[in-house]
Amino acid sequence: HSSHHPGPDAYARKKAVVIGANNSAHDICAALWEVGADVTMVQRSSTHIVKSDSLMDLGLGDLYSERALAAGMTTAKADLTFASLPYRIMHEFQIPVYNAIRERDADFYARLEKAGFMLDFGDDGSGLFMKYLRRGSGYYIDVGAAELVADGEIKLAHGGVRELTENSVILEDGTELEADLVVYATGYGSMNGWAADLIGQDVADKVGKCWGLGSDTTKDPGPWEGEQRNMWKPTRQEGLWFHGGNLHQSRHYSLYLALQLKARHEGIPTPVYGLQEVHHLS
Repeated sequence: HSSHHPGPDAYARKKAVVIGANNSAHDICAALWEVGADVTMVQRSSTHIVKSDSLMDLGLGDLYSERALAAGMTTAKADLTFASLPYRIMHEFQIPVYNAIRERDADFYARLEKAGFMLDFGDDGSGLFMKYLRRGSGYYIDVGAAELVADGEIKLAHGGVRELTENSVILEDGTELEADLVVYATGYGSMNGWAADLIGQDVADKVGKCWGLGSDTTKDPGPWEGEQRNMWKPTRQEGLWFHGGNLHQSRHYSLYLALQLKARHEGIPTPVYGLQEVHHLS
């Protein structure tokens, strides 16, 4: 698994197969390519790709950039601005941004698709942030690896894995890929799963699914929650709180989590508006 991958150095001039086509898969493929490995990425489903410079310019430039700072936008203001937009309508603001990115990088996307890469921009075209908030997977911010795929430097194969042999990966359609190294870049366990492992399945089931909005899009089953499930707030297991996310969320929501804990420590009444309903166990 990618979490145990020791790095590329031992695999120079070897044949490597990486199962997956999201963040870890791209980074591992690029690192292996850089040391001279013969690398094949196995894509099982479509992936959202956005170039880092386009994301920073069109997606985040008004909040987190030198130009934003020059206009008086501080990090704290940017965090609050980003957090102030209700999740129910956030996708409506994101769709035009990703339409502009798609237009700006049309040649890049055309080259990727010509190479056989399966692209998407989310179920509703709202791109990276909504995919992240809804499911926390299915995307890659390109810092070079996708260019290698588009150029054919990183080879592509498609489909699920049927079996492994001593020196190859056999896909469901019978395609056999020679491999000295196989890396499963197939994602990580959920926070709910960690609760099951660290505490017990009974506690995990009591809390229910963590993360996601209930948008009823791919890997984010409804019903609608309105905020991220079980994050930065009391859960149905007394004393158990969940904290996670990107740098923006870690900075911003950790403050509110800390204030809730401090209030309880000081004996200040902190009535809970409503505990998370448990619709999904993991």
